[in-house]
Amino acid sequence: MTEEAARGAPDGDPKSDNGIPEEGGHPRRKWANKMEFLFSVAGQIIGFANIWSFPFLCYVNGGGAFFIPYFILLFFCGMPLFVLETALGQYTSEGGVTAWRKICPMFEGLGMASQVLVMYLNIYYIVILAWTIFYLFSSIKSPLPWTTCENWWNTEQCFSTFSVAADPHLTQPDADWSFLHNITTTSDFPDNFSYALDHKLPENEFYTNRVLGMSGDMYLTNVHWDVALCLLIAWIMCYFCVWKGIRSTGKAVYFTVTFPYLLLVILFFRGVTLPGAWEGLKYYLLPDVAMLARPRIWCDAASHVIHSYALSLGVLTSLGSYNKYNNDCYRDCLALCALNSATSVFAGVVVFSFLGFMVQLYDIPIEEFASGGVGMAFISFPKILSSMPVSSFWAVVFFLMILFLGLDTQFVFVESLATSITDMFPHHLRRPHARELLVLVIAVVCFLLGLPLLTDGGIVLFHMVDAYGLSRITLFIIACLETIVIAWVYGADRFCDNIEDMIGYRPFPVLKYCWLFITPLICGLLLLYSLTEKIYLNVYGYEPGESWIILGRLLIITPLLCIPVYILIAVWRDVNNMTTPSSALRQARPHKPILTLCKCVIFKAQGLPSRSVDNRNEKMMMEEHGGV
Repeated sequence: MTEEAARGAPDGDPKSDNGIPEEGGHPRRKWANKMEFLFSVAGQIIGFANIWSFPFLCYVNGGGAFFIPYFILLFFCGMPLFVLETALGQYTSEGGVTAWRKICPMFEGLGMASQVLVMYLNIYYIVILAWTIFYLFSSIKSPLPWTTCENWWNTEQCFSTFSVAADPHLTQPDADWSFLHNITTTSDFPDNFSYALDHKLPENEFYTNRVLGMSGDMYLTNVHWDVALCLLIAWIMCYFCVWKGIRSTGKAVYFTVTFPYLLLVILFFRGVTLPGAWEGLKYYLLPDVAMLARPRIWCDAASHVIHSYALSLGVLTSLGSYNKYNNDCYRDCLALCALNSATSVFAGVVVFSFLGFMVQLYDIPIEEFASGGVGMAFISFPKILSSMPVSSFWAVVFFLMILFLGLDTQFVFVESLATSITDMFPHHLRRPHARELLVLVIAVVCFLLGLPLLTDGGIVLFHMVDAYGLSRITLFIIACLETIVIAWVYGADRFCDNIEDMIGYRPFPVLKYCWLFITPLICGLLLLYSLTEKIYLNVYGYEPGESWIILGRLLIITPLLCIPVYILIAVWRDVNNMTTPSSALRQARPHKPILTLCKCVIFKAQGLPSRSVDNRNEKMMMEEHGGV
């Protein structure tokens, strides 16, 4: 064996590092190093859900009691799926669609369904970034435009609280905060302060009237071009992070992932030093164990795990496909899961320390400020920031953090879609400059499709896509089918053999039984519970009519239709090989049963030809020189 063979194929050789010739003869790039993969996945899974969804779900589901179902479902549902999708991409060196085609042609529709969901995300997720950019530009002004009622977008019912906490002298070490315990109100202060917080404060009117431009008719024709310009800026930033493929994506994530952590740490130290912070943390951490008896808390925990870990979307498969064959993806997955969950818990501390400050400042219940979803970022936190000394500075810090948290997630969505399309048409899209044109087409199409979300009724459409397009029903069905296909059709033992061949040791045995029984059972039960729930939308007082509901149902059905359609296509193509994996896939033990239980053979070996690797020398040829 030559030294060149031991190192693997040189750059430019149209052969992947698992020994499989690339389709079309065009080389498929790999991550330059492990850190690019880790940072890219971290950028994808660490985002808005960590900042506003997890803390709010803790608050409404029994505080610290929510940690129990969250970590149980993470270990038995989230992590097995996370390892499955990442290892699938690394093993096949294919994107979210063609990976399933190679593993089981009959279920290629699973990959197509996930890409439809990614398309939804590429259209509506980046709208949040457009709002963030708009707020970021507005934060430079003094006073903050959402703190006063003298603007053209304010109504006659608007009232502004005079925030004595905004006094810059209170930043001094000997500042007197005693006023927090004896707040008086002016004659203009309404008796029903709770109602005012919900409907009359300038922060609310800035978001609903200025940013969203909501009107009574809620038409989807009048585009707000100032916010549309922010959307264009977001797409330009995203495009230049992705246009060169993993060469640009892998470098961009170094900054977009680390910078939000720096800002989050700054906000942490500011939050925990505010008066009332520890009272706010009590709402976050003190458990109400009685909540554990409610099915809703378990469904919320599972849904959050799937959303926050980007499961059922094919994104992890696409990112994993750029790994070298012998990368230890199993260890990487465990580390990334630990990082994501730790970030969620840490972000909850930051959020509730600020909420505790507001509760003490205004002496009202915390539920008047605690809200989930975009309301946390664009209503609750602007209220908090406007009540702090040097409010413009903290507003810039906060919205910069939100921008970069969302940006790396967004451009990985684009990367995933571009990867999947490229792998479906490698002859055409792996040519020079084809990648840049493909990403440009994706950006332009998604930008145009996103414009209706920036109209008078755009926020209703936004929440429709969020609630129906990315519904629990769709995600649970895809997650359940993924584990069934890998464990029962492809074979759990064979997949574990593949992982062992890649990383050099066998994954923890519990993973196999999670794929076989536990994960599909959990997803199935939660799916049945989700089917009994009615999705109820009330967008700032506007209740969508029947036509909106029909649109929502179409958003749910569209990705799911891909699954039976591709089953029929597989029947038409070759009914005898619908479940036979590609012969190009490397099989270390082709004559071993693909599934055994308690030493009993459930499914015998399929006897795949020509790709067995039975001797140590050939195994060494597959390993990267110096390790990964």
